[in-house]
Amino acid sequence: MGRGKVELKRIENPTNRQVTFSKRRDGLLKKAIELSILCDAEVALLVFSPSGKAYHFSSHDMDMTIRRYRNEKGLHKMNNHGVRTIEVWKNEMDEMKKTIEILETKHKHLAGEDLSSLGIKELKQLERQLRIGVDRVRSKKWRLLSEHISLLKRNHKALQEEHTILQKKLHELLNEADEYSGLDSSDHAIQRFIPDGQPHSPLNMNQLGFSNN
Repeated sequence: MGRGKVELKRIENPTNRQVTFSKRRDGLLKKAIELSILCDAEVALLVFSPSGKAYHFSSHDMDMTIRRYRNEKGLHKMNNHGVRTIEVWKNEMDEMKKTIEILETKHKHLAGEDLSSLGIKELKQLERQLRIGVDRVRSKKWRLLSEHISLLKRNHKALQEEHTILQKKLHELLNEADEYSGLDSSDHAIQRFIPDGQPHSPLNMNQLGFSNN
């Protein structure tokens, strides 16, 4: 028998309400993590329990994600004339300083430094982030290597074709040289003694430099 439809209303029993909150909170956090990993999405989740305890997950920096959301929705702090006040600028500067400190700390953690302040949960999350980063780097590296190998193969094929063409031309030149060297040598000798501009009439001894005496 399947589960019955749960009526969406406040659970009156405090114990049941807390159990349901814990289960659904964990399920929601799990879905947020899966969404950020599978779809490479920037996800920020913030949950407050009935007692006021906060639970959150952020695939990136929580403050940066919230600030991005505020910018997307145009929720900047403005005065009545639409001009930012000095207090607003001061708050933003403080937020930027805090963000810089967080990023520097995260950079140190990614480099394996200053890990003494991290607990088991934070270390596991850091390990997961590093594993995802390494996988992406390897994927990019193999993609670049594959493209480079393909380029080398194309260049090699082009060089082979060019080599074949040059060999064919060389073979033709050698054949022409063989045909030229096969001509009658006496014909060449006689042609050298024919003066320019004279018809190729039968030669007499005087033309060849011999006298009749």
